[in-house]
Amino acid sequence: MGYDHAAMGRPARRQVNAKMIDVVFEISGGTLPVAYPYELWSELLKFVPQLEADEHAGVVPLRAAESKEGMLLPKRAKLAIRTKHELADEVSVLAHRLLRVAGIEVQLGACKTRPIQHYPTLHAQLVTGADDEVAFVAEIESALAAMGVEAKLICGRRRTLSDGERSISGYSLVLHDLNAEGSLQVQYAGLGGERRFGCGIFVPYKVISGLE
Repeated sequence: MGYDHAAMGRPARRQVNAKMIDVVFEISGGTLPVAYPYELWSELLKFVPQLEADEHAGVVPLRAAESKEGMLLPKRAKLAIRTKHELADEVSVLAHRLLRVAGIEVQLGACKTRPIQHYPTLHAQLVTGADDEVAFVAEIESALAAMGVEAKLICGRRRTLSDGERSISGYSLVLHDLNAEGSLQVQYAGLGGERRFGCGIFVPYKVISGLE
């Protein structure tokens, strides 16, 4: 379902957000539960409690093969934590740490920082918002307008992240036709809530066709 989000005479308003950076780690381990983000965030805070105070900080969703058993980490998998530049050194202490995520041992390896670059098309796995798709799109358009960002958007399927006790719902979302400034704004600030659990975090997206 496509929507054209255009600036039609609205006043331009710019919301300046602190620059963010991705701290990227090699990661290896077994099969994680689909709702791993809850346990992973708790484990990360044990080593880097400063992340709790960074409202835009979060974990970029892992690229893993999902099955009935859970999320199987592929070879050369990466864990990326998006945070302020000034917290990058604190986050880097996670290098070579052994984490326990939902009872599964996960080994982190070497880390490096990855500057966030602008791309015209971005994707987020799950953006929180209204249950109704039309209302959700209206919320996203309003949020983009408040940031002074112009983009076209494609709302994907509704998704739910649940561990049986906690539940977060929203839609997958693609933003395209972004200019350089708008692309960076969206990646720095994200959209919706629950960034710590990977929600509303945007990454480059190369293919629009075939979006679920």
